[in-house]
Amino acid sequence: MSSRKPDRQDANAEPLPILRPMLGALLRMPVAQINLHINQALHDAGFADIRPAHQSVFQHLPPEGARSTTLAAAAQMTKQSMGALVADLVAWGYLERCADPGDKRAHIVRRTARGWEVERVARTSLAQLQAAWAEAIGQEAFAQLYLTLEKLSELFRSG
Repeated sequence: MSSRKPDRQDANAEPLPILRPMLGALLRMPVAQINLHINQALHDAGFADIRPAHQSVFQHLPPEGARSTTLAAAAQMTKQSMGALVADLVAWGYLERCADPGDKRAHIVRRTARGWEVERVARTSLAQLQAAWAEAIGQEAFAQLYLTLEKLSELFRSG
Protein backbone atom coordinates (compact mmCIF):
# COMPACT_ATOMS: atom_id res chain seq x y z
CA MET A 1 0.00 0.00 0.00
CA SER A 2 1.36 3.40 -0.95
CA SER A 3 1.94 6.09 1.63
CA ARG A 4 1.62 8.84 -0.98
CA LYS A 5 -0.93 11.51 -0.30
CA PRO A 6 -3.59 11.47 -3.02
CA ASP A 7 -3.73 15.26 -3.32
CA ARG A 8 -0.11 15.60 -4.41
CA GLN A 9 0.89 15.50 -8.03
CA ASP A 10 3.82 13.34 -9.21
CA ALA A 11 6.85 15.36 -10.31
CA ASN A 12 6.80 13.60 -13.70
CA ALA A 13 3.07 14.04 -14.29
CA GLU A 14 1.60 16.63 -16.64
CA PRO A 15 0.73 19.89 -14.87
CA LEU A 16 -2.91 20.26 -13.88
CA PRO A 17 -4.91 22.51 -16.15
CA ILE A 18 -6.09 25.79 -14.75
CA LEU A 19 -9.62 25.03 -13.69
CA ARG A 20 -12.25 27.54 -14.67
CA PRO A 21 -15.29 27.91 -12.42
CA MET A 22 -18.08 25.53 -13.29
CA LEU A 23 -21.24 26.98 -14.80
CA GLY A 24 -23.28 26.22 -11.68
CA ALA A 25 -20.90 28.27 -9.57
CA LEU A 26 -21.00 31.14 -12.04
CA LEU A 27 -24.81 31.15 -11.95
CA ARG A 28 -25.02 30.72 -8.17
CA MET A 29 -22.88 33.78 -7.40
CA PRO A 30 -25.22 36.35 -9.00
CA VAL A 31 -28.28 34.63 -7.52
CA ALA A 32 -26.74 34.85 -4.05
CA GLN A 33 -26.08 38.56 -4.59
CA ILE A 34 -29.65 39.10 -5.77
CA ASN A 35 -31.02 37.41 -2.66
CA LEU A 36 -28.76 39.43 -0.36
CA HIS A 37 -29.65 42.69 -2.11
CA ILE A 38 -33.39 42.05 -1.97
CA ASN A 39 -33.24 40.88 1.63
CA GLN A 40 -31.40 44.06 2.63
CA ALA A 41 -33.94 46.22 0.77
CA LEU A 42 -36.82 44.44 2.51
CA HIS A 43 -35.21 44.94 5.91
CA ASP A 44 -34.55 48.62 5.12
CA ALA A 45 -38.22 49.02 4.13
CA GLY A 46 -39.40 47.63 7.48
CA PHE A 47 -39.98 44.00 6.52
CA ALA A 48 -37.35 42.65 8.93
CA ASP A 49 -39.31 39.48 9.68
CA ILE A 50 -38.86 38.17 6.13
CA ARG A 51 -35.86 35.87 5.77
CA PRO A 52 -34.19 34.84 2.49
CA ALA A 53 -36.05 31.50 2.58
CA HIS A 54 -39.36 33.38 2.35
CA GLN A 55 -38.27 34.87 -0.97
CA SER A 56 -38.89 31.49 -2.62
CA VAL A 57 -42.60 31.86 -1.84
CA PHE A 58 -42.88 35.31 -3.41
CA GLN A 59 -40.65 34.31 -6.33
CA HIS A 60 -42.96 31.48 -7.39
CA LEU A 61 -46.33 32.97 -6.42
CA PRO A 62 -48.25 34.13 -9.51
CA PRO A 63 -50.43 37.26 -9.25
CA GLU A 64 -53.62 35.21 -9.04
CA GLY A 65 -52.23 32.99 -6.27
CA ALA A 66 -51.48 29.27 -6.15
CA ARG A 67 -51.74 26.20 -3.97
CA SER A 68 -48.89 25.58 -1.55
CA THR A 69 -48.20 22.26 -3.26
CA THR A 70 -47.73 24.07 -6.58
CA LEU A 71 -45.36 26.54 -4.92
CA ALA A 72 -43.38 23.69 -3.34
CA ALA A 73 -42.94 21.99 -6.69
CA ALA A 74 -41.87 25.23 -8.39
CA ALA A 75 -39.36 25.98 -5.61
CA GLN A 76 -38.13 22.37 -5.59
CA MET A 77 -38.77 21.91 -1.90
CA THR A 78 -40.94 19.66 0.21
CA LYS A 79 -44.60 20.48 0.77
CA GLN A 80 -43.89 20.64 4.49
CA SER A 81 -41.10 23.19 4.08
CA MET A 82 -43.22 25.36 1.79
CA GLY A 83 -46.15 24.99 4.16
CA ALA A 84 -44.05 26.31 7.04
CA LEU A 85 -42.90 29.33 5.01
CA VAL A 86 -46.46 30.07 3.88
CA ALA A 87 -47.72 29.72 7.46
CA ASP A 88 -45.17 32.33 8.60
CA LEU A 89 -46.21 34.75 5.86
CA VAL A 90 -49.93 34.25 6.57
CA ALA A 91 -49.37 34.83 10.30
CA TRP A 92 -47.43 38.03 9.57
CA GLY A 93 -50.09 39.37 7.19
CA TYR A 94 -48.22 39.04 3.88
CA LEU A 95 -50.39 36.25 2.47
CA GLU A 96 -53.91 34.94 2.88
CA ARG A 97 -55.44 31.53 2.30
CA CYS A 98 -58.63 31.41 0.27
CA ALA A 99 -60.84 28.50 -0.69
CA ASP A 100 -59.92 26.99 -4.05
CA PRO A 101 -63.03 27.35 -6.24
CA GLY A 102 -62.07 24.15 -8.09
CA ASP A 103 -61.58 22.03 -4.95
CA LYS A 104 -63.21 22.99 -1.66
CA ARG A 105 -60.69 20.86 0.27
CA ALA A 106 -57.75 22.93 -1.02
CA HIS A 107 -56.64 26.51 -0.49
CA ILE A 108 -55.14 29.13 -2.74
CA VAL A 109 -52.41 31.32 -1.28
CA ARG A 110 -52.52 34.97 -2.37
CA ARG A 111 -50.70 38.17 -1.48
CA THR A 112 -52.37 40.68 0.79
CA ALA A 113 -51.81 44.42 0.33
CA ARG A 114 -48.78 44.02 2.59
CA GLY A 115 -47.54 41.14 0.41
CA TRP A 116 -47.89 43.29 -2.71
CA GLU A 117 -45.76 45.97 -1.00
CA VAL A 118 -43.05 43.33 -0.42
CA GLU A 119 -43.27 42.48 -4.12
CA ARG A 120 -42.89 46.15 -5.06
CA VAL A 121 -39.84 46.64 -2.82
CA ALA A 122 -38.21 43.45 -4.11
CA ARG A 123 -38.77 44.34 -7.77
CA THR A 124 -37.50 47.91 -7.26
CA SER A 125 -34.42 46.57 -5.50
CA LEU A 126 -33.78 44.05 -8.27
CA ALA A 127 -34.15 46.73 -10.95
CA GLN A 128 -31.54 48.84 -9.16
CA LEU A 129 -29.13 45.91 -8.93
CA GLN A 130 -29.65 45.01 -12.60
CA ALA A 131 -28.96 48.62 -13.59
CA ALA A 132 -25.72 48.56 -11.59
CA TRP A 133 -24.65 45.31 -13.24
CA ALA A 134 -25.50 46.67 -16.70
CA GLU A 135 -23.39 49.73 -15.94
CA ALA A 136 -20.51 47.54 -14.75
CA ILE A 137 -20.41 45.11 -17.69
CA GLY A 138 -22.00 47.30 -20.35
CA GLN A 139 -25.61 47.69 -21.42
CA GLU A 140 -25.20 45.49 -24.50
CA ALA A 141 -23.48 42.67 -22.61
CA PHE A 142 -26.14 42.73 -19.89
CA ALA A 143 -28.96 42.72 -22.45
CA GLN A 144 -27.36 39.72 -24.18
CA LEU A 145 -26.93 37.91 -20.86
CA TYR A 146 -30.60 38.51 -20.04
CA LEU A 147 -31.77 37.25 -23.45
CA THR A 148 -29.59 34.16 -23.17
CA LEU A 149 -30.95 33.34 -19.72
CA GLU A 150 -34.51 33.83 -21.02
CA LYS A 151 -33.79 31.33 -23.83
CA LEU A 152 -32.38 28.80 -21.37
CA SER A 153 -35.38 29.26 -19.09
CA GLU A 154 -37.71 28.63 -22.02
CA LEU A 155 -35.92 25.34 -22.71
CA PHE A 156 -36.65 24.21 -19.18
CA ARG A 157 -40.31 25.24 -19.36
CA SER A 158 -40.90 23.46 -22.66
CA GLY A 159 -38.93 20.33 -22.03
